[in-house]
Amino acid sequence: MHRITIVALVAVACIWLSACGRTYSPRPYGYFRIDLPEHEYVRFDSAGFPFAFECPVYGRVVPDDDADAEKYWINVSFPRFRCKIHMTYKPISGNFDEVMEDSRRLVYKHTIKADAIGETFYENPASRVYGILYEIKGNAATPLQFALTDSVRHLFRGSLYFDCIPNKDSLAPVVSFLDDDIAHIMETLIWK
Repeated sequence: MHRITIVALVAVACIWLSACGRTYSPRPYGYFRIDLPEHEYVRFDSAGFPFAFECPVYGRVVPDDDADAEKYWINVSFPRFRCKIHMTYKPISGNFDEVMEDSRRLVYKHTIKADAIGETFYENPASRVYGILYEIKGNAATPLQFALTDSVRHLFRGSLYFDCIPNKDSLAPVVSFLDDDIAHIMETLIWK
């Protein structure tokens, strides 16, 4: 009996001494590292399309496969980032105000989930391209949208969508990276 007590005391002492000296801290929650490529572009100038622009080489231009898709609707797919830029084109024929208000309404539908919506205006008078880039902050379905027009005949819209539940913290590096690409698309768009 005396021997069992000594073994138990030694075991408790060993456990107590081994537990001392090391501070436990939980591993912080984190996200996977995303390796981003260098920005490079290739010209999208498909025959019959009323517009052309420079597209990132790591994106694929594909026709929009949505049942409601209209002529000249395309997507720039980024399989590596699991996202797409949905691009739509509308000809304008005397309905400029209506088409632009519809475009704006699509952006501001996200105010339910958005923390803020920033607007950056763009103009290139030499190419007759005028537009606006919307940065939708928060966990909205689409963090970036843009609209470009010549105010007379063309309206070209784009919306960035991810194939996952939006989480602004985990998507921030990719959104920031693609923000530069969307700005490049806006800057290089021309009407044909």
